[in-house]
Amino acid sequence: MRISREILLELEDGTILKGKSFGAEVSSAGEVVFNTAMTGYPESLTDPSYQGQILVLTYPLIGNYGAPGEEMENNLLKFYESSSIHISGLIVTDYSFDYSHWNAEDSLGNWLKKNNIPGIYGVDTRALTKRLREKGTMLGRIICNKQDIEFYDPNRENLVAQVSTNKKEIYGSGSNKVLLVDCGVKFNIIRYLFKRDVTVIRVPWNYDFLNEDYDGLFISNGPGDPKQCDIIIKNINRAFEKEKPIFGICLGNQLMALASGADTYKLKYGHRSHNQPVLRVGTNRAYITSQNHGFAVDNKTLSNDWEPMFININDQTNEGMIHKSKPFFSTQFHPEASGGPTDTSFLFDEFIKNINAHKSR
Repeated sequence: MRISREILLELEDGTILKGKSFGAEVSSAGEVVFNTAMTGYPESLTDPSYQGQILVLTYPLIGNYGAPGEEMENNLLKFYESSSIHISGLIVTDYSFDYSHWNAEDSLGNWLKKNNIPGIYGVDTRALTKRLREKGTMLGRIICNKQDIEFYDPNRENLVAQVSTNKKEIYGSGSNKVLLVDCGVKFNIIRYLFKRDVTVIRVPWNYDFLNEDYDGLFISNGPGDPKQCDIIIKNINRAFEKEKPIFGICLGNQLMALASGADTYKLKYGHRSHNQPVLRVGTNRAYITSQNHGFAVDNKTLSNDWEPMFININDQTNEGMIHKSKPFFSTQFHPEASGGPTDTSFLFDEFIKNINAHKSR
């Protein structure tokens, strides 16, 4: 018989939910968000875009395929999106203590304990998600062993600085050089570039890259409010003048928008799922995408040089933008999704085509 300690989740509106612990028995605080994906919790937990957030997984059964091992491939962890867990806590309905999967080396609970991350099961995540949808994303705190902790708003800080690499790194030896500005990059972005004959030059978020030798510029995903990242916004603005191809994903979309003079705003509860439908502007083509962001680009503020590239079919929010005459484009969703749909992976090919065309000119 397994005995789990009682643990509490308290929201800033006063709501208190009781559950049982299956992770580290510590208190924690952050922004409470929900994800509707059915699979992919190892990738979600290691996604730097979740830095400082308490993650609610709406799928009822979690933990049944355990946690993968730390096998390396091309100097990257093969089954994760970064080298550590970034969430502040995990909330699920039903936790499976028994797991079975071909590459599982430990249970989800033990993995959380090793990383000092609390986990709660026995919570009605359906009711919790409905509350977050009605009132919007809220701050929350997990209280364990009556260890009190203050509410914490991660968006008041520059979260990108917490998750970016702190040194220049080079991966691969492809014919095209892509300079990747790491704002909290998911490893699958680097994997996708590997497959397309690319040398990836990964640099910190605040790195002055304008004098670097590169064929294309890539602005990665990352956590938090893009307006906290003034250094990279200024660098992107200067990069526009070089007219070399640029591709931005997620936070990269927002940073490119700010660099172009547009504005961003905070969504009520964000888009975090593997099933968000988007429409490519000017066509009838719809795609199913994976997303993880709490901020969005304001389409009304785009300058005459830019136009929306994709629109969210559910709420009509911006899902990407493209320059009308120069080889710059970005997406709010994740075309490299892992886990999640790969409907839009062709956008990496469009980026490489832009690079080759620019080099030939």
